[in-house]
Amino acid sequence: MRILVLHAHPVAESYNGHMHRLIVDRLETAGHEVDDCDLYAEGFDPRLSRDERLNYHEIGLNIEPVKEYVERLRAAEALVMSYPVWNFGYPAMLKGFFDRVFLPGVSFDIVDGKVRPCLHNIRKVGVVTTYGGSRLRAFLVGDPPRKAVNRVLRVIVKPGAPVGYHAHYDMNRSTDETRKRFIARVEKAMDAF
Repeated sequence: MRILVLHAHPVAESYNGHMHRLIVDRLETAGHEVDDCDLYAEGFDPRLSRDERLNYHEIGLNIEPVKEYVERLRAAEALVMSYPVWNFGYPAMLKGFFDRVFLPGVSFDIVDGKVRPCLHNIRKVGVVTTYGGSRLRAFLVGDPPRKAVNRVLRVIVKPGAPVGYHAHYDMNRSTDETRKRFIARVEKAMDAF
């Protein structure tokens, strides 16, 4: 399976950086073709420009500034995202990727004023993420990152595509043992992906 791995963390030596390398290694070992897209390492610009916004609905023209990323997304059969949750949301880098790449004509079409999802080449989604706060704290604020994946991303990919959400909560108080358990969980998930 061709898998696009989207990684968004500025520190390669971090726990998230370690998880990113683990994801890529396990998927490749399992025989998948991996397109490793480390947004920070690639220097992706998350800022939507004035021209991009003005041309947002012009199919074809809207894709030009991010054509390489659109082509990589369209070539993928699966998507695995690796990122930290900051302030109960995506890092700005990843949010900017969605704003600039998940465009009309790419992840959805607008027909008679209605949005129709069209990223149906993505047949499977996986998320590996970390939260500074506890699961309870995330629950109390509605866990927006989990909902964004399960309620928004799930809708634009192939209908019925499985979505795996793997989160290590409470990183601020994590221990070697909790981190090792999470690594084992992610290894198992990527081996079975």
